[in-house]
Amino acid sequence: MNAVIILLAGLVVLIIAYLTYGKWLAKQWGINVSRSTPAHEMQDGRDYVPASAPVLLGHHFSSIAGAGPINGPIQAAVFGWVPVVLWILVGGIFFGAVHDFGSLFASIRNKGQSIGEVISESIGSRAKKLFLIFAYLTLILVVAAFASIVANTFNATYDANGGVDLEASAANARTAMISIMFIVVAVLFGFFVYRRNAGLVVSTVAGVAAIIICMLIGFNWHPLYLSANTWMIVIAVYILLASVAPVWILLQPRDYLSSFLLYFMMIAAVIGIVGAHPNMDIPAFTGFTDTIMPTGKSLGTLFPALFITIACGAISGFHSLVGSGTTAKQLDNESHARPIAYGGMLIECALAIISLCAVGYIWSEYEAGTTVVPTAVFASGISKMLEQIPFLNGTASVTYSMLVLTVSVFCLTSLDTATRLSRYMFQEFWLDNKSLDEVQGYRKVLANPYVATVISVAFGIGLGMTGYANIWALFGAANQLLAAIGLLAVASWLGKMGKNNKMFFIPMVFMLIVTITSLCFTIKTNLASAIAGAEGAAWCWIRGIIALLLVVMAVILTVEGIGSLMKQHKEKQAA
Repeated sequence: MNAVIILLAGLVVLIIAYLTYGKWLAKQWGINVSRSTPAHEMQDGRDYVPASAPVLLGHHFSSIAGAGPINGPIQAAVFGWVPVVLWILVGGIFFGAVHDFGSLFASIRNKGQSIGEVISESIGSRAKKLFLIFAYLTLILVVAAFASIVANTFNATYDANGGVDLEASAANARTAMISIMFIVVAVLFGFFVYRRNAGLVVSTVAGVAAIIICMLIGFNWHPLYLSANTWMIVIAVYILLASVAPVWILLQPRDYLSSFLLYFMMIAAVIGIVGAHPNMDIPAFTGFTDTIMPTGKSLGTLFPALFITIACGAISGFHSLVGSGTTAKQLDNESHARPIAYGGMLIECALAIISLCAVGYIWSEYEAGTTVVPTAVFASGISKMLEQIPFLNGTASVTYSMLVLTVSVFCLTSLDTATRLSRYMFQEFWLDNKSLDEVQGYRKVLANPYVATVISVAFGIGLGMTGYANIWALFGAANQLLAAIGLLAVASWLGKMGKNNKMFFIPMVFMLIVTITSLCFTIKTNLASAIAGAEGAAWCWIRGIIALLLVVMAVILTVEGIGSLMKQHKEKQAA
């Protein structure tokens, strides 16, 4: 199958879905353009700050994307391109976009509070506390993972004598330098737009020009050669400051400007795919079990592996935390919810299809295990396709570096958004529906935004520095289980509000079955290895126990959620 056909067909389907199903959802739920949003009602200059639709879309998309829609489809390609494309389109349109749109809508109708508060209102306070614990643990995994990814993208390579290998470290040092300068540009952009009332169009042109200048400087001057652990400490300081700073200083402008990097990446990818118009070397379907194993380890069976591996490109629980954690506090008008949440998810689906085309172009290298790191696969595939276009001959090395930089920037974006979200979750748990002035003792200390941030950063960075990879396998299932719970929460809330919630039932049940099945496999595999005394038995016990706890929490939340839905149904029948 030609990659151009797959890409164009996918884009057409996504556009039609946005114009039809997305519009229908907005009508069913009662999106009201004249209703004031929490960003205006509770404006505080720190977390609640109205943002224009383009700026907020930049933040939301940058935060939910990260490396997810690149990693998942590339890894899942071992099952063939047909199941991957089908899950991206069906999952994205009817699962993920509904989940994201619903989460944002429920949050803006609940003072911009998190899904935890939505659960408290529609299901109960015990369910809320369980959700907050579950979400917080998932976010700590996100912080650990993305901090490690960024640090390894920046770190220097050392020779046998312990000295820095300048030639081998140049690419990483270049990425680090450009990323640092990019943050400075974002701060300046926020200052001029929000404190000097500079026009958005002029500021955007100046900001994009500044990014190009940063790239030119960084490609030629990159003096920072630091180890991965040193970069982890630097990142810890950065996310600590970034997650407590008012959103207008860094989060809004940085995410808005970084979105242009992603748009560039996607446009360049489309040009490469259309220009090279290659045939997909990936088989249409390889079977129900991963026997290709390019990384040396099998993903297992198509069910449930496909639906766990492709998360951000189809549905991801992390999105509900972003939508209800930061995006809802900045939404200027309810009419912006559909393009930002539903539309943002569909853009991510498009990126997932592009990622599939990239691995399809270098499938022989991926299948042989020569190039298997998803970021490298994506950058290599797209840059090689671009080089096939006559006037872009000889640009592969430059476009490769720029694509790696873009992915790194988005990992950094997701990283400090996750840190801010973990702070919200930690505070909500200890505040328990009270303000900071109303709580006393240890609760007042732990609910302090700075204390909550320091604790979250310490957990996340500590886990990232001491072997988070040992429990990373749980993150996929935990993230998708979070999506199932998010669907359940919004369905319960919509039902309580008397609005149509039937579009949530099938996605909710399916994701619960998928994730619990995956976690049961994890429990069985790890406990069997631990009992047999396999190498790393301690981590097998830890993984098995954590997976068991996740299943127990999910079952409790599901039972209480279904009870709430049944109660609503009985009350409706009685009425």
